[in-house]
Amino acid sequence: MKKAIKYLMVAGLVSGSIIFSSCKKEVFPLYNDEIITTDYNYTALADSLQTQLYQNYSASNGKYFVQDNQGNTTFNYWPNAHVLDVMVDGYIRTKDPVYVGRMKTLLDGIKAQNGNAYPNNFYDDMGWLSLSSLRAYDATKDDAYLQATTTLWTDMKKGISDVMGGGMGWSKDKPNFKNTPANGPAIILAARLYQLQNDAEDLQLARSLYAWLKATLVEPSTYTVYDGINSDGSGTLVKNKYTYNYGLFIGAGLELYKATKEAAYLTDAIKTANAAIGDLELSPGGLMKDEGQGDGGLFKGVFVRYLTLLVNSPDLPASDRDKFLAYLKFNAQTLYTKGINRPSLAVGSAWNKPASDKTDLTTQLSSIMLIEAAANLTTSGLLK
Repeated sequence: MKKAIKYLMVAGLVSGSIIFSSCKKEVFPLYNDEIITTDYNYTALADSLQTQLYQNYSASNGKYFVQDNQGNTTFNYWPNAHVLDVMVDGYIRTKDPVYVGRMKTLLDGIKAQNGNAYPNNFYDDMGWLSLSSLRAYDATKDDAYLQATTTLWTDMKKGISDVMGGGMGWSKDKPNFKNTPANGPAIILAARLYQLQNDAEDLQLARSLYAWLKATLVEPSTYTVYDGINSDGSGTLVKNKYTYNYGLFIGAGLELYKATKEAAYLTDAIKTANAAIGDLELSPGGLMKDEGQGDGGLFKGVFVRYLTLLVNSPDLPASDRDKFLAYLKFNAQTLYTKGINRPSLAVGSAWNKPASDKTDLTTQLSSIMLIEAAANLTTSGLLK
């Protein structure tokens, strides 16, 4: 007989004190060995995780976020770009002006830590910061974010070449390695810039990069999204599968659909999402896989971000929306009940077991992306 366990969850962390909140009560099975009954308040938990992020990962000067919560103060560019993204999530959800100051401080801090310049060696890094800066601009209308995005996009376009038939290179010192992490953000960015500024060149670049990515790194019958090609100069496919690459192809298709209303792009996004949630390697038992800490710790959060955008698309068929919502709900509930250390609110790379004391910024960010997504979907009435 399955045992029933009642969890009273910590839902908020305010000024260092723990508060308990109640919301709609849910009962759900996990791994067929127990049933957990709890009260979910994703909004309060999102607030708590945002507070914990700032308190435990902000550098001593307050201008960037460090590698882990155990004293490694290394600055890593692309996780900090995603810190800006989750700050935008918090600001959109709460309209709390504290986020506005922190976002601007971080934008300036990333530039300062990066040699007083936004561009760096990696085209994917620049893509992540471009996307978060453009979202910050959309949320605040502060031209500094749009200027940063424009500077980065100008530099990123230099990475596009005819090597391997097209696409954007991974880095300035390895321009002939073409991969999904560089091209996915570039497509999403170009499509969003087109929707903002109506520059036909941006739309054409988004289309051409998408066509290359789909033809080169997406398996047409299964919609498996591969990592890259030509890493060693031999033209060989790098067939590693990572959750964030699926998320990027979903986001690329969705943004081009929004820009063009061409149904084929939305169809691609839907097929990719179904491939990801049905892949036993990526989603064993319906739970997003543990991809470790370090860079891999951020992969799940990227997938969640773009799957959530797809779920919010008004043109998504109801049957697909229900399926994707059930998947996100299961992952959010599992993280809520099993993956968060309390009261520290540390989250590791596996969402079905508590983290160790040492947790990387990357894994913490993925957890915030999931809980912010759950809060968003709950507020909109989609997640019940």
